[in-house]
Amino acid sequence: MMQAIILVGGLGTRLRRVISDLPKPMAPVAGRPFLAWVLDALLEAGFSRAVLAVGYRHEIIRAHFGDRYRALELCYSVEENPLGTGGAIRMAGDQVSAFPVFVLNGDTYLEIDYRNMLAAHQHAQAQMSVAVCQVPDVSRYGALELEDGVIHGFLEKGRDGPGYINAGVYLLSAEVIERIPPGEPFSFEQQLLMPQVRTIRPLAFEADGMFIDIGVPEDYARAQHLFAPGAGLKA
Repeated sequence: MMQAIILVGGLGTRLRRVISDLPKPMAPVAGRPFLAWVLDALLEAGFSRAVLAVGYRHEIIRAHFGDRYRALELCYSVEENPLGTGGAIRMAGDQVSAFPVFVLNGDTYLEIDYRNMLAAHQHAQAQMSVAVCQVPDVSRYGALELEDGVIHGFLEKGRDGPGYINAGVYLLSAEVIERIPPGEPFSFEQQLLMPQVRTIRPLAFEADGMFIDIGVPEDYARAQHLFAPGAGLKA
């Protein structure tokens, strides 16, 4: 039974001039909230349950989606104060009933075979798996150092040229989530993944499908075309 934590509590400050006062995952893309496209992908992959880690204007998300999205059960982990990515994951983990659990961002979309990622994770007996994808220019994201299918390190943003990047989809064991201190602000990437990368040895799972992050206005505008009727994505 596959379950997911979806991080949807961000403020979306870079998109504020475009989407006004909406939570970023509720930004309309091709006539639907962007989060609906993310949930559609989970449904198609066979997920049964998703925990939405919400914060800013969370009532808008809950009013729209409720406790079920088609066959997908939804529950909500509500931050009263911003906890960062790690704090949100730790809090939402209390509502997960089956591990390992997928963790993804509600403002990114990645075409990926979730079942194959789970199978690779289990075969490797990994504590953590990270979806990676190859891009022509890593300068916006920061590149990964890979060796034998394992992430060994991270290169700083600003370097240009092609390379592999963290695509923002994780598969986490309960043990990894328990490394996050409960109830306090914590960055999953900066305070756990990066400093502990050599001890955790995250498995890199390559995804070669479409990847888009709507966090900046330029890519938000590009998403309108990628998800438009006739572009090949299912509503």
